[in-house]
Amino acid sequence: MKSILQATAFAIAAALLTLTFGAGAVRAQEGEPVVVDEVIAQVNDQIITLSQVKREMREAIEAMRAQGASEQQATEEVNKRRNELIASLINEQILLQKGKDLNMTEDVEAEVNRRMLLVAKEQNIPTMQALEEAMRASGVDPVMVRQRLRAETMKEMVFNDEVDRKIFLSITSTEAEKYYKAHQDKFRKAESVTLSEIWLALGPGINEADVKAKATQIVTQARAGASFADLAAANSERMQNGQRIAEQNKGKVGTFQVPDLRPDLAAAIKNVQAGGVTDPIRNGDGYQILRVDERTPASNASEYNEMKVREMITMERRDKERADYLTRLRKEAYIKISDNYRAALEPMLGLNTQPPASASKPADKNSGKDKKNKP
Repeated sequence: MKSILQATAFAIAAALLTLTFGAGAVRAQEGEPVVVDEVIAQVNDQIITLSQVKREMREAIEAMRAQGASEQQATEEVNKRRNELIASLINEQILLQKGKDLNMTEDVEAEVNRRMLLVAKEQNIPTMQALEEAMRASGVDPVMVRQRLRAETMKEMVFNDEVDRKIFLSITSTEAEKYYKAHQDKFRKAESVTLSEIWLALGPGINEADVKAKATQIVTQARAGASFADLAAANSERMQNGQRIAEQNKGKVGTFQVPDLRPDLAAAIKNVQAGGVTDPIRNGDGYQILRVDERTPASNASEYNEMKVREMITMERRDKERADYLTRLRKEAYIKISDNYRAALEPMLGLNTQPPASASKPADKNSGKDKKNKP
């Protein structure tokens, strides 16, 4: 989660925050060592600090541990990827600044509020204030959560508006028809599954080990022949309009094409036959148990739908186009990397490795001539 330090120029930021390139500590007047932060990079008028990187690394380690990695495995893997993480922070800062230039701030904030309210609704929490209090009680800082949501939402909005939408609209009908004829296998009706679920929520004051144990017990009961609908009605905690919806729908979720499922859910049901039940699935805020009520095999018949073809072409092209877009933004930005990190990061970011520039503040944003990468 980001703590973005505001500054109009690197020199001003360094002076006000007592941050220097390469220095780990300075001496107070009394001669006592004072530990200070380290600036790793400046991106236009923003800076990325060592403390920021360390915070990101800690979060990455915790995320890997939540997926089953040991502390040592997670730490070693994250340490190996430290430079990649720093590069991603630089890219993120460029995208955040672009989103502000495109006046996306209000739309981003509206989307963040919508997501927070959805969490509150699912957890049967009546107000945003109550949700934030519950988050603090469980050791989660709602301010930092909002910052992360803002960053992720802003990045996706910029990519969607500046890259994906343009790819989609640039595809001609002739091109779509040609693509369809060459890839009809991609447009055959995929395998579909009808699913029911039991959802056990995690939250403030809830012991995760107890929730997992309960989920495992429910799976055992279902596989022994107990009615999944009855188990869902009695145990599932999925909320809608303040009510447990399983009491009415008996855990029914709906029918989905397998390729459209989240990868973790698709993997969980891959070898589960109709009538079978998955092991407990751990995701963001709870444990989920799925029952495959019905499976419908894929069809060999294909059908032309121009919108779907455009979507498929867009998906195939967008990774490269997004990368090219980021490259252009980096070339237009003022990026200064600390001497301690330049050799590793500049090639990774596609920047020209040159001797350190004498200037330490970015040029005026309106001057395209001066807004080139300066090491």
